[in-house]
Amino acid sequence: MMMLVEYLNVITHGKWQHKLRKSKFGQIVLGVILGTVPGCLGAFTVVSLYSHGVVSFGALVATMIATSGDEAYVMLSLFPVKAVLLMAIISVIGFIVGYLTDRFYKKEVLLLGSDVHGFELHSEDTYRSLSLNLIKKQLVNITFPRALLIGMLVVFLALLATNSVSADEENWIRISLVITTVFGLYVVSTVPDHFLEKHLWQHVLKKHLLRIFLWTFGTLLFLYYLQSFLDIDAWIHSNYFIVLLIAVSIGIIPESGPHLIFVTLFASGTIPFSILLASSIVQDGHGTLPLLAISQKSFIILKAINVVVGLAAGIAGILLHF
Repeated sequence: MMMLVEYLNVITHGKWQHKLRKSKFGQIVLGVILGTVPGCLGAFTVVSLYSHGVVSFGALVATMIATSGDEAYVMLSLFPVKAVLLMAIISVIGFIVGYLTDRFYKKEVLLLGSDVHGFELHSEDTYRSLSLNLIKKQLVNITFPRALLIGMLVVFLALLATNSVSADEENWIRISLVITTVFGLYVVSTVPDHFLEKHLWQHVLKKHLLRIFLWTFGTLLFLYYLQSFLDIDAWIHSNYFIVLLIAVSIGIIPESGPHLIFVTLFASGTIPFSILLASSIVQDGHGTLPLLAISQKSFIILKAINVVVGLAAGIAGILLHF
C-alpha cells in the first residue's frame, strides 16, 4: 500500500494538486480525501498546500482529523472492516469540523509564516512507456535495493502459495495479500532506479517500515509482560475515562508510533471503539511535523480543535457503550 501511494503520486507528477477547486468546500473535500490516504503523504501534501495559501485552515483541520498516519496500514491489516468504518467516521467528522472552522474562524491570515514546503517529487521522476526491453535492462543491471525488494516479495508469494503464512485467514484476506504483493512485485520490477531507491528504498523501507515494526512489536511485548503481572483489561474496563484522557494526550504528539498502543489494545479487545476513535481524531501521525516549522500558532490551534472534538467523540462513545 505504501508503494501504491508513492507510485500514484509520482506517475501523475503531482498534477492533481494544480486542479484544486476554488471554493473552500472543495478544499475541505480534497483535504478529507488526502487525509484518508494511509501514511503521511496526504497530510504532508495538505500542509504544503496550506503553507502556500492554496487551501484554508479548515481544510487543514479536516485533513488532520481524517488522517490516521502510518497506523492506518496496521489497522487495515489487523481489523480491515472496522478500520474502514473508522476512516469513514473520522472523514465525516473531519469534513463537518473543517467546514465549521472555515465558517467561524476568521483569523487564519494571522497564522501562516513565510516558510513554504515542497512536494516529494524530483526532476528525475519521469516515465517512458513501459517496454520489455526496459524491464530486461533494469533486471540485467539490477541494483542491490531492487534485488532485495524483488527477493522479499517473491519469498512472500511463495509462502502464501504454500500456506506457510495466512493459512488460517479468510479467503478474501489471502486473495488481497496476493494481489497487493503481485502489484508490489510489478512496481519494483518496472520502475526506474531513481523511484525505487528514493521513494521505495529510502522512504518506505528505511524511513517507515522499521519504525512501524518496532513500535508494533514493542507494544505487543510490553502488553504481554504487563498482563503477566497486572490485570490490565480489568483496570482499563474500570477506568475508560482515564484511558480516554491518556489516549487524547498522546495523540497530541506529532509522531506515528505512540498511537499504535491504542490500535493494539483495540485489536486485542481491551479498549472500546470509542477510545480508538478519539485517539484517531486527535493524532495525525507525523503529518503536522512540517506545520511546526511553518506556523506554531497553526499547530497549537489545530491540536486544540482536535482535542476538543476527540474528547467529545470519546465521551459520547463511552456513554453510548460503543
